[in-house]
Amino acid sequence: MSRSAHPAGPRHGDVLPESHYTAPPADLNALDEKVWSRTVRRNDDGVVSVGGLEVTRLAEEFGTPAYFLDETDFRARCRAWAHAFGTDADVFYAGKAFLSKAVVRWLKEEGLNLDVCSAGELTTALAAEMPAERIAYHGNNKSVAEIRRAIEAGVGRIVLDSFQEIARVAHVAAELGRRQRVQIRVTVGVEAHTHEFIATAHEDQKFGIAVAGGQAAEAVRRALGHESLELIGIHSHIGSQIFDMAGFEVSARRVVQLLAAVRDEHGVELPEIDLGGGLGIAYTPEDDPREPHEIAKALGEIVTRECESAGLRTPRISVEPGRAIVGPTAFTLYEVGTVKPLEGLRTYVSVDGGMSDNIRTALYDAEYSVALVSRRSDAEPMLSRVVGKHCESGDIVVRDAFLPADLAPGDLIAVPATGAYCRSMASNYNHALRPPVVAVRDGEARVIVRRETEEDLLRLDLG
Repeated sequence: MSRSAHPAGPRHGDVLPESHYTAPPADLNALDEKVWSRTVRRNDDGVVSVGGLEVTRLAEEFGTPAYFLDETDFRARCRAWAHAFGTDADVFYAGKAFLSKAVVRWLKEEGLNLDVCSAGELTTALAAEMPAERIAYHGNNKSVAEIRRAIEAGVGRIVLDSFQEIARVAHVAAELGRRQRVQIRVTVGVEAHTHEFIATAHEDQKFGIAVAGGQAAEAVRRALGHESLELIGIHSHIGSQIFDMAGFEVSARRVVQLLAAVRDEHGVELPEIDLGGGLGIAYTPEDDPREPHEIAKALGEIVTRECESAGLRTPRISVEPGRAIVGPTAFTLYEVGTVKPLEGLRTYVSVDGGMSDNIRTALYDAEYSVALVSRRSDAEPMLSRVVGKHCESGDIVVRDAFLPADLAPGDLIAVPATGAYCRSMASNYNHALRPPVVAVRDGEARVIVRRETEEDLLRLDLG
């Protein structure tokens, strides 16, 4: 029998990851500040609040499941990144993590730029009046229509992802009589220590143009050969949910080597490099993310050192945090529906959401924390698996966690750190209605993305 297979039977699901919690936390009522947003508290009555509002009241007003976004925390994280990198660098919020018109306005007010990768994201950005020159446009397969719209809007940069795209953007820009600022996305051969599906700098994947074999150098030649393109720099992104800075060091070194080769061949020193995003956040207490000022200091030192070694002027650095800003600022609130103990294994806790509002556990084996938030409990911890209501055995929200043994239907539980990618990747699987996003700040709550309705589903179904 293959080592990766196991027989079906009563213990079919009893395959725990190596990082599975081996012991319950000392206090099930405690809320780790690394994992929860900064205004989350457990009040004296045992009910958890965010932005001064208790989750029981929020559930009554907005229903469950729902994402609750701590606006105070979001804005504070924006300011922390802006301050850490200062005026000599650029911070682009990666809109794919979560984007709405309200978020765009917050970014604009807090001084951050915006990275989009689709026509829909660009539409949202422009609808919220983000200045187009502060927008970067990504994507590995931009259509001519998307390119035309981005150039007409006046986006500050387009990141070129292939030889075909160099020609495509150059042609459209020439037709429009524009000189479009561009960067070339390269793959530098760095294997980031993350999940296969979110590692993006090794050669065998869809993004970028490989440095190995001279392809990136050829891309530079082609871009410099078009009058309608202004090549401003090189872009590199090595993956997501990364804690170790070693990968960024290798990436920066190889990008700087390419800049030196460009100078030697063309007599041009490109003025910018973008090192992407991908910085990790704390999904569980075991995660240990770096603070923005630590990241800024480390990246600045790496680039400066490599440029001095190559005899280059230090270029302007750009970074693209998305998850690192919005991820910790939100939690998903669920109501418990069914509690099903499996003797000798664990207890399955079914909630009123699932993989339609958080696909990351099924897609990436992502780990999350979870807590009972509608009351305090002194009951013994029970090993639990939080699952959804969809017709899939892989419909898992939190694979393994400890919840109080007196958990019962009607209780509210919350999964923190769901601000990034959960609403963005939400689906209508089983015709589920995607949850709302509710911003909470200083005792007030408002819907910034409303809950879908059955009428929304039927509006697209033409019969």
